[in-house]
Amino acid sequence: MRVLVVEDAARLRDIVIARLREEGYAADGAGLGEEAVAKAAAITYDAIILDLRLPDIDGVEVCARLRSIGCWSPILVLTARDAVADRVAGLDAGADDYLAKPFEFPELFARLRAMTRRPAFERPAVLRVDDLELDPAGRRVARGGVEIELTAKEFALLEYLMRHRHVVLSREQLIEAVWDDGYQGASNIVEVYVGRLRDKVDRPFGRRSLVTVRGVGYRIEEENGVANIA
Repeated sequence: MRVLVVEDAARLRDIVIARLREEGYAADGAGLGEEAVAKAAAITYDAIILDLRLPDIDGVEVCARLRSIGCWSPILVLTARDAVADRVAGLDAGADDYLAKPFEFPELFARLRAMTRRPAFERPAVLRVDDLELDPAGRRVARGGVEIELTAKEFALLEYLMRHRHVVLSREQLIEAVWDDGYQGASNIVEVYVGRLRDKVDRPFGRRSLVTVRGVGYRIEEENGVANIA
């Protein structure tokens, strides 16, 4: 298993690398954010340990850049113990877990094992389908650069559809995910909200991204997908 350690404090970086190698990991180091992005673009790492405070670009930007270039290696960010805002920013930028400094090596190794047991899948910080963009952290939706105002439920429904693009989702799946399984309201609530989304993110832009699969459910897809629009 190969791990990249991104830490500008050379002594700490060398200690972490040495301990990882004692545990049987192959470990590389980087002292700058730009160096980390370049290495992760060239080498597929099983995990990345990333200090958020770097001298050139901060760790939050490193996370965002890695995800934007399609690097889905699990990322463990290192933060100051009281830096809650940093931890939140790192996780929102695409990190998988965090560990506060100072840390104990048994916990570091346990978190690495937990991260690398999870199946790898895309975890972009900003979701995109064609020119439709949704930023979960910033609660922002835009199409072709034009901002779109959505209610909280409309946002949640669009986010779930975009996270599962090309997958046909049943009415029951959408209610459970967005409204929860205790929902007792109108039976046509999904149809109503899909219609509202079409009125906001599709029709004003001449698009047909939200697809009805008759008798099955809904999906969101790129324009060149096969669509059956109700």
